[in-house]
Amino acid sequence: MLESASDYKVESFLYATAHVTLPQAFLLHSRSRESWDRETNWIGYIATTSDETSKALGRRDIYVVWRGTTRDYEWVNVLDAKLEPLEPLLRVDGSSNKEMGDSSSDSDSDSDNENEKPKVMLGWLMIYISDDPKSPFTRLSAREQLLGKIKELKERYKNENLSIVFTGHSLGASLAVLSAFDVVENGLVDNIPVAAFAFGCPQVGNKAFNDRMKRYPNLTVLHTKNIIDVIPHYPSLLLGYVYTGTELVIDTRKSPSLKDSKNPSDWHNLQAMLHIVAGWNGQEGEFELKVKRSLALVNKSCAFLKDECLVPGSWWVEKNKGLVRNEDGEWVMVPATDEDLPTPEA
Repeated sequence: MLESASDYKVESFLYATAHVTLPQAFLLHSRSRESWDRETNWIGYIATTSDETSKALGRRDIYVVWRGTTRDYEWVNVLDAKLEPLEPLLRVDGSSNKEMGDSSSDSDSDSDNENEKPKVMLGWLMIYISDDPKSPFTRLSAREQLLGKIKELKERYKNENLSIVFTGHSLGASLAVLSAFDVVENGLVDNIPVAAFAFGCPQVGNKAFNDRMKRYPNLTVLHTKNIIDVIPHYPSLLLGYVYTGTELVIDTRKSPSLKDSKNPSDWHNLQAMLHIVAGWNGQEGEFELKVKRSLALVNKSCAFLKDECLVPGSWWVEKNKGLVRNEDGEWVMVPATDEDLPTPEA
């Protein structure tokens, strides 16, 4: 499916504990009690450019890709939007705190202004730093998995020029911003350029968090958002949140191939955003595709394309939705083979 897939190598997968208190709209679980994902959620992966591609680029790119949420919009009403102090990620005497409520917060002067403390949304932070000792996949938090692999790759390619790119959509965009800040804040990358490309990103933190990010000239955040998408305005400026990064504001209504949809999920659709980026000439310019990109991708998980495009809606499904006919003539779910099951990092 991925074009030029041979140009990249997946180095590791990232997992988050399923025990974080989150709505089912956020993290999907198998209904089987024996399934590996009852306690764990696959949350992303880390990849690098191949030797040949790195040579052509003149650098080795490291990509950290965080996955997004389901299309269900109900999570915006039930996810805890509380701003949480960022102590677990902030550098203290050359290191970072690991646990919430670290004693370093006790040293804060009583006169400290709460608004001057870097804070991020509690939900994003908990997904990133929570672990589960009972799960072979999340004995280490997603954060610890990520930082460990970045250190390993940095050492492996220490004689090469490196860059690190974080990316994600929706929930994944928030994690991309948070983790990009983390690796820079805690000195993992020295002067290596770090970029976060966020799509449809909810607000991540307060102004003090943004100010902290601006300390690092090697860190860049680009947020692509649809002007009619409501998710980038969540949780709310009224709750102390601000927008993060340089914004590329696009408008899905500019494409002649898209319906005049009133469905907020369509406005937040990643494939629709990428379609618009491929032909974007500014709010005043005419939409004109400049990048060869299949139009059918827009309808992978929605029906946003106009009917005359002749692309069925939500076409990205497993054949027969995973059902096979057994010897008794019954249609049943095919059991996963060993090679289909994920294995935890050693």
